[in-house]
Amino acid sequence: MIPLILFILLGLIILVLFEYRARQESKKQDSANQLSAPSDSDDNAGECCGQHLVCERETLLQTNAEIIYYDDEELDELSGIPAEEYTEAQAQQIREVFETLKEKDVPGWVRSLQLRNIQLPMDVREEALLIVVERRKR
Repeated sequence: MIPLILFILLGLIILVLFEYRARQESKKQDSANQLSAPSDSDDNAGECCGQHLVCERETLLQTNAEIIYYDDEELDELSGIPAEEYTEAQAQQIREVFETLKEKDVPGWVRSLQLRNIQLPMDVREEALLIVVERRKR
């Protein structure tokens, strides 16, 4: 009788753990969707929501967009690595590509990096954001 009760309890514990994990994944997905999707009830419909490096409303975060390379194929090796974990050489590699870009190409390059899951180091991210903001004002 005791083994049967223990077996049922173990099953319930496993069920609860799976449910907890599913809810955590759902929360992560909802959070990611909130950050990447603009709100329809936003009062500032013409302005950037401020949640991204560059605003989705400016079509810089298109999930169905084709990846365009800016002579930067070597950056693919950085895919999935958090920017804080880049070595100085890796950060410099991104900086060098950024510095060779024409100002008009920066938004497309940022979109390309996002689609390739490559993060920008903070200093390059700030410069890229300034360029995108300036271009949007024109």
